[in-house]
Amino acid sequence: MSITNIKYTLSLLLLVLIVTSCTKVVDLKLGNNTGELVIEGNLTNVRGLQVVKLNQNVPFTNTNTYPPVTGATVIISDDQGLSYPFIEGQAGTYSTDNLAGKSGSVYTMSVLSNGKNYTASSTMPRRVRLDSISATNLDFNNGKDRKIITVHFQDPQYIVNQYRFVMYVNQVQVKRIFAINDDFSDGRYVHLDLREDDIDIYPGDIVKVEMESIDKPMYTYWFTLMRQEGDNPGGGVTPSNPPTNITPVTLGYFSAHTTESISLVVR
Repeated sequence: MSITNIKYTLSLLLLVLIVTSCTKVVDLKLGNNTGELVIEGNLTNVRGLQVVKLNQNVPFTNTNTYPPVTGATVIISDDQGLSYPFIEGQAGTYSTDNLAGKSGSVYTMSVLSNGKNYTASSTMPRRVRLDSISATNLDFNNGKDRKIITVHFQDPQYIVNQYRFVMYVNQVQVKRIFAINDDFSDGRYVHLDLREDDIDIYPGDIVKVEMESIDKPMYTYWFTLMRQEGDNPGGGVTPSNPPTNITPVTLGYFSAHTTESISLVVR
């Protein structure tokens, strides 16, 4: 082997060692545990059907099919001593009708499943009105006509507020999570762009936006999930279970929140 070839080989080996030593193995901690209870409990200020869903989680590598948890006892009570039993209909779905939550009231969810009792409390915040939504051009000078949706509302002054927005395009919910607080917008009129990247919006599409006024624990829950999405497909932080308000700790949440929805035909 010539001196030149030896130098080339040594340089190549050194480069491989440098690249290998600089490569950081990231443990995403997505979890392959299975069989844990997942609770999705929601109580709104709109009189009608209120729903609590119970499922079991599956390994991260599996498809998004979650076995329902049946035969549980689900009750929501308020701070006035009234209790509302939720009846199981479709497997894993527990509901009650003709019930509306009230702003300022504290609600407690109790779930008895497989001999174990889970509880969570949530305070329904003051209702904040969603004034309107609008669609404006997302692309400029590239021949496309994609749109971005903006929500408009007045944040109440001197009151701590947290919000979650849920958007649907042609009845399909976008994957992006939107959660904000009023730390920098207290008392201001807010124009918030809902930037999402999984469904393109064009003229003729029907967009629906639901605005939820949520309490602080639920803001922490949704904001944590939003941070994990990040600004790119790789996400912003290492994925992990968001902080739940359920005791003992399990997956999911219980949220008592106000809700308002507006639909728009994009032009």
